Amino acid sequence: MLTAFPPPELPGTLTVAVPGLLEHRVDEPLPLASVGKLLLLTEVARGLTGGALEADEPVDVLDEDYCGGSGLLARLSQRRWTIADLARLTAAVSDNSATNALIRRVGLDRVNKGAEELGLTQTRILDRIREPRLPEHPPTFSVGTARELAALAQQIAGPAPWARVVLGWMAACSDRSMVAAAIPHDPEDDTLRDVPLDRLWVANKTGTDIGMRCDVGVVRGTREVCYAVLSACPPGREFEMVQAMRTIGARIAAFTM
Repeated sequence: MLTAFPPPELPGTLTVAVPGLLEHRVDEPLPLASVGKLLLLTEVARGLTGGALEADEPVDVLDEDYCGGSGLLARLSQRRWTIADLARLTAAVSDNSATNALIRRVGLDRVNKGAEELGLTQTRILDRIREPRLPEHPPTFSVGTARELAALAQQIAGPAPWARVVLGWMAACSDRSMVAAAIPHDPEDDTLRDVPLDRLWVANKTGTDIGMRCDVGVVRGTREVCYAVLSACPPGREFEMVQAMRTIGARIAAFTM
């Protein structure tokens, strides 16, 4: 049964898709910040399971790949990593430099074509990660809708070999500060879990930038619930959006218990 979601007064835009249960402005495109990395991770996983990529293939992180913001690679001395290493860093700590190296290796056109093949028509990566992003660059890293990202989460929760790979990467995500903050779970449990469970388990990917907070995930308990919650607001008002996202997380937790 679909439940309407009237959000409280907020300083920005909130879009919510919990398929079959909760929706609000689900088709409104918003900047995604690092949630757009899910498209990259999905295409990498499809390449690994389809034979186009090898998990242990070494990739040199070039000077042009290094980027500030989230991640660890910019602070580490090693400059050669495997494709699997870079994907894990992208998923677990949203590493911007690892993301750029993977985009360069896989190709932005291939990532977006793969998204189209999975049914995403409004959700795209527009550019590499840039810190800072200048006027001559595309205005944001990625854009998309809650409906399409929740549908992608449902595919990631499915039985396809590539999906199991992505779900495993998402289970190691270190950011549970948004929707997942109100879902009682063990954030260090990165072992794939299948329903039904006697407790709750979360795999997710978040995005954080000035004026943006986004979270897409899979929650498993006595049942499975997939979600996408995207928000955009004026700079300095992000925590108010996060509080609303946590309210949605509490509702998702109730759906899964």
